[in-house]
Amino acid sequence: MSPWQLQNRTRLRQWCIGFILAAATVAVASAAPFELPPIVQPASNEHHPGKMIWADLVTPDLAAAKRFYGGLFGWTFQDIHGRNTDYAIARLDGIPVGGLVQRAFRPGQHRRPAWLTFIAVKDIVEAERTALAHGGKEISQPHMYAQRGTQAVFADPQGAVFGMLQSSNGDPEDVQALPGEWIWSSLVTSDPRKAAAFYQAIFGYEIFDFPSDDGLEHIFLASENYARASSNAIPAGTGKLPPHWLNFIRVSNAAEAAANVKKLGGQVLVAPHPDRHGGMVAVVADPAGAAFGLLEWTGTDSDVGAK
Repeated sequence: MSPWQLQNRTRLRQWCIGFILAAATVAVASAAPFELPPIVQPASNEHHPGKMIWADLVTPDLAAAKRFYGGLFGWTFQDIHGRNTDYAIARLDGIPVGGLVQRAFRPGQHRRPAWLTFIAVKDIVEAERTALAHGGKEISQPHMYAQRGTQAVFADPQGAVFGMLQSSNGDPEDVQALPGEWIWSSLVTSDPRKAAAFYQAIFGYEIFDFPSDDGLEHIFLASENYARASSNAIPAGTGKLPPHWLNFIRVSNAAEAAANVKKLGGQVLVAPHPDRHGGMVAVVADPAGAAFGLLEWTGTDSDVGAK
C-alpha cells in the first residue's frame, strides 16, 4: 500500500526535517541504565524475523504524549524511571504496544519527535554483521535488557533509520491487529528496489512488486506467507523528503480518528482517502510533531498481512 498520495506536502516536508537525528535520540535513550519489561507476556516460543514488533516514541513532553495517545486509542501507561530517563510502556487492554521516552530538544537543534520502528531478528549479532556488510550504518550498538532482549539501531544505505530487536520472550503472534494496534509499516525511500534488497539480506524477505496507478514503485516485503511491510518511492513534489519508516495504527473509522487527532491537538498531514485495498488511510502527527499513519480496516477486507 502507499499512503503517499499527499494533499499537504509542505507539512510533511517540515515534519521530516531532522527525522533521522530524532530517531537517533531514541536509540541513545534506549541505552539508558534501566530495565525494560518484555514485549510478550507470558513468554511465547514464536519468532517472526522481519516482523515489526515494537515502536518507541521520543517526545519532549511525556505527559502530553500520554494524554494524546490515551485519548486517541485508549492506551494506558506504565511509567518506568531511570537515572536520567523517563519512559512509559503503552498498553492496549493490558497488552504492550509501544514505548514513550521523554527527551528535551534544545533550541536550534534539527530534531523532531519521531516513532522508531523495531523489526524482529533471531540473531542480532548476525543481523548486525549483515546490515553493515550491505552498507548500513550503526547508530546504536546492540544493548541487552534481561527481560526485553537485545536491540540495536541502524540507518539503511538510503538513510532511513530502523531498529532490530531480538526478543527474550518471543515475538507477538501473527494475528490480525485490533483497533489501537500497529497494523502496517511503510518504508518511503529514494530507491525502493535497492532498499528492499538491503532488508531482504538481513531479514530474508520475499519481494513482490505491487502494481500501482500512481506511476511510482511499490514493493511488498514478505516472510512466512505474510506481507510484513512495503518499500515505496518518494513521491515527486515532496522536496527534500528524507527516506524514513512510517508505521500505521488500525482504527475503526479513519475520518473520525483524524478528526479526533485535531481535537486532541495534533495535525492531519494527509487527509483520509481510499487505499487501493478498499480501506481508508491518513497520515497524522501528535501535538509534538511525531508522525504516524491511521489505517481503517473492515471485516470485509482481506487480511492486511496475508500474501
